[in-house]
Amino acid sequence: MSSWRWEYDPDETHVIGGDTPAPPAFVAEVEKRAAEITRAAEALYLDGTAYQGAGEGVQTAYVPGGMFLYPAIARHECVYILQVTAWPA
Repeated sequence: MSSWRWEYDPDETHVIGGDTPAPPAFVAEVEKRAAEITRAAEALYLDGTAYQGAGEGVQTAYVPGGMFLYPAIARHECVYILQVTAWPA
């Protein structure tokens, strides 16, 4: 069983909460896409903890209503969501 996962970095409140929290429907889209990216990373890096190459760096994912920034860190077997941006309504 894989230990690949995704998480908010540094935490959910910092990334999607704060003074003006992201709309729940948008957050659901972000989390759905994060799960897809995590499954793809798991397939690409079969033994992520042993990976020795350079990472791809921070990537951008677009979802309905906005976008988010993330790196997939193979050695951690984790996709970190760093920032989410919801488009103005």
